[in-house]
Amino acid sequence: MTITAEKKLEVIKDNAQAKGDTGSPEVQVAILTERIRNLTDHFKANHKDNHSRRGLLMMVNKRRTLLAYLKKKDVERYNALIQKLGLRK
Repeated sequence: MTITAEKKLEVIKDNAQAKGDTGSPEVQVAILTERIRNLTDHFKANHKDNHSRRGLLMMVNKRRTLLAYLKKKDVERYNALIQKLGLRK
């Protein structure tokens, strides 16, 4: 259900703006997206796991808030991130 340290470092490296960047909205959204995808797979096998479902909803809301912030600050970075992660159709 959680992502491994290696996978997290890979996601950070792919989305970082500069070396050592772990707090930018792009990195945070990418990490949350990876965790959400892992939980989505988990729910295919464990559809009654309501405690984890609450955590999933909190992560989705956090990601939505970060994306709204990024869209308000810089639309170009927002569009590039959405395209890169494949979030919107």
